[in-house]
Formats: sequence, structure tokens, C-alpha cells
Amino acid sequence: MFLKNAWYVAAWDKEVTQDLLPLTILDEAVVLYRKHDGTPVALEDACPHRKLPLSMGRRVGDEVECGYHGLTFDCSGACTRAPGSTRIPTGARVRSYPLAERYGLVWIWMGEPGAADPAAIVGVDEWDDPAWGANRGDAMTVDCHYLYVTDNLLDPSHVAWVHRSSFGNAACEAEPLRTEVAEQGVTVSRWMRDVDVAPFYAQFVRFEGRCDRKQHYEVRFPSHAIIKSVFTPAGTGGDGAPADPDVFLMNSYNFMTPVDASRTRYFWFQTRNFAPGDEAVSRQFDEDVRHAFEEDRAVLSAIHAGMARRRTPNIDLAIDAGPLRFRRALAKMIEREQASEVSLSPVHFVSQTAGGAVA
Repeated sequence: MFLKNAWYVAAWDKEVTQDLLPLTILDEAVVLYRKHDGTPVALEDACPHRKLPLSMGRRVGDEVECGYHGLTFDCSGACTRAPGSTRIPTGARVRSYPLAERYGLVWIWMGEPGAADPAAIVGVDEWDDPAWGANRGDAMTVDCHYLYVTDNLLDPSHVAWVHRSSFGNAACEAEPLRTEVAEQGVTVSRWMRDVDVAPFYAQFVRFEGRCDRKQHYEVRFPSHAIIKSVFTPAGTGGDGAPADPDVFLMNSYNFMTPVDASRTRYFWFQTRNFAPGDEAVSRQFDEDVRHAFEEDRAVLSAIHAGMARRRTPNIDLAIDAGPLRFRRALAKMIEREQASEVSLSPVHFVSQTAGGAVA
């Protein structure tokens, strides 16, 4: 269901403090906190004794003490104290997860720790460019499987109906889409020629009249989307065409972290090629983008519920080519990863006594 060897966003950096923060990521319970020096830590949120969440315990220095019998774990997950025992019990450790901080976000690696390379985190080339503005964005929980969100973010057409008052207008209804599959993900894009500027963007573009508009919807494995919006005066657009001095560029970075099979944590921020440092513009972006994403949330939650209770088959349309190719490629990646895990796993034989304890 999930690709483990990948970076996911765990939280905004401001959410991770010295207090214990319980999260569910890829259906695994994790607890995050910061050491006294500010370094973030992520541990399995389950004491190995009776699986009480460590987040129900307390911090002791840079370690975490279980709230049931006081077993204490350091940042590597090793047990350092077991009250009432003459030695640290075998198996008294919890998993520790690699973390990295980028773009005001704390990223977590859920797979093999030795494979975690922060250089593989999605790059945002314009993040520190003084000519670009940025709004820090927000996060929301969407009550749907994460692949419904990636479907949505590989579907430029939906804006014509879901976001008619913001990102979309009639120009987005029927223009053909181009789909490209690459090693890192899938991109769906199109140019729309000599069309009206959509409502959200009209307040920001620096030219009058109609436009050429490009929609670039790219989702990288496992679930990170880069949506690029280009608005340029009508007659000046095109891949490879020289940039008009008044071209409007907005890049929306969207990171979906599966909570479980029915919930997704959705993080985002936007960058723009104008008004750097203008907090009023950033606030307007935040408000308008959140409004549009709330429209997505309502639709996607209803889609998840509708698909879960369907009594007749659903159909696919031509506009689903990008989402379906993404799903197929990701499924193959997950299959290969799981096959590798099975081939490397040792075989263990255990018996159990009443109550579930290993004999």
C-alpha cells in the first residue's frame, strides 16, 4: 500500500518542539520531539513491554520514559533504563527514524535507515532566490486515501468545475492534455491559448487582457506534487518561447503523507516570481489557496466514501491517463520493495502463551 523507502513530510518545523508529538504515518505510530539542542528525533511510539505509546510518557533529558513502568529510551531507540530489572531486557528497544529539515518542514524516512539520503528530498530551486516571494502555506487532513489526492493533482481539468471561482474557468474544460512518464514521476500539462485569466490569478497578473496559460501538474513518487502556473500575454506563450517581462509564475509545492488507508495529511506552500517579502500578498495567497484546497477536500472525502460503498463499477475517462500511469508505476515500485524485504527477512519461529506473550 505504501512505499517505505521515501521521504515524507512529518510536520511543519514549528509543530515539533520539546514536547512529545504523536503522529501516525503510513499506518505506523511515531513520536517526534526535539532534543535540548534543537535536533529533531522520531521514535516508534510504542514501548516494547506492553506497547503503551511512549507519547503518553515523559521527557527525561533528551530521552523518553514510558508512562507504564519507566523503561527509558535514547534518541537511537536503545533502552537505557529498566526499573526493577537487573539488566536491560533483550529486545528492549524501539525503532528510530531518520529525519531532515527542509523548507520549514520536518521530513521522515520510513524505510531502511541506511538508504535515507536527504539529497533525495524534492528540490525547490527558487526557495532562497531574493527575486521570488513565498508563502509558508498550511496543512490539512483529508479523509481519503492518498492516491485520490495524487489523482487530483494530476488532473488539470478538474479546476474547471471544482475551482471555477478561483483556479479555473471555462478555458480549462476541454483543451487536450499531454502526459509524460519519467523515472521520478508523471507530468500532465497543456497550453491554453488566448483565454481569460482565471479569477485567483487575475488579481496578481501584471498585464491587461487575455493570456496564454500553461498548466503543469507533476507528481513525483511517492506523493509529492509540483503544480506550475504560467500566465503570459496572449500570443507570447509556448515551451521554449522567450519569457515575456510581465509573465506570471507560481509554483505550488504539495506534499501528501498517508496517515493510513483512509486519511492523508496534506502540506503545501507556494512560491511566486513577484512581490518578494510582501506579507500582504503572502497572506492573500494563504487565504485563497486554503479556500481552494478546502473545495478539494470536500470532493476527495466524498469520492473516498463513494468508492468505498460503490455497488456498480466505476469507469475511467481519457483525462485519467496521467493518474492511472502514476498508480501503475508506483504499484510496481511498492511490489519490488516488498519483494526485496521478503528476500532479506530472516525466518523466525515463535510460540505464544495465553495473553499474547512470546514463549
